[in-house]
Amino acid sequence: MVIPVSGEPIAMFLAWMGEARETGVSLPECVALATVNAETQPSVRMVLLKDCDANGFVFYTNLNSRKAADLAENPRAALCFHWRELGRQVRVEGRVEPVDDAEADAYFASRPRESQLGAWASDQSAELTHRDELLRRFQETEQRYANRDVPRPPFWSGYRLKPARIEFWQEMPHRLHERVLYIRAENGNWVLRRLYP
Repeated sequence: MVIPVSGEPIAMFLAWMGEARETGVSLPECVALATVNAETQPSVRMVLLKDCDANGFVFYTNLNSRKAADLAENPRAALCFHWRELGRQVRVEGRVEPVDDAEADAYFASRPRESQLGAWASDQSAELTHRDELLRRFQETEQRYANRDVPRPPFWSGYRLKPARIEFWQEMPHRLHERVLYIRAENGNWVLRRLYP
């Protein structure tokens, strides 16, 4: 299947994401996030995409995490989605900026209560001497917010990656894969390139 070309890569991404969901791909919103710190040390981990629209790709995290520290030093990042069942990959690169408080509050309120409590209990990326300490912190948090809403921690929020490049990859026979790259021009329009596999 040749990748259909349009002038709007976000719409194309959302269509591919929809197909991944419809065909039963497990956690299609799971994406590798790559960051680089001030010493140019790269780091990659899996996160969950929580929103995507014309403004960019949104994920959430503890602001004390390694990824947040990297983004404070170097606000550029890359995402890589891989839907093996569909033989598809999407790569995204761009600048990252924090979401506003209202957006973070709204998403946090939509999370399962146990995940909200876990956000308070975890000192993400800090050294943990024993798992019992994490479980104790979770129980203490559960007691603190018994019978009331769990507010968003001040150290927990989200980021929006504003894409400068989006590449679509479709697996094809004989490794003659399809690759389509969109590059955002200075005027905001997308420029299309086809790439050799």
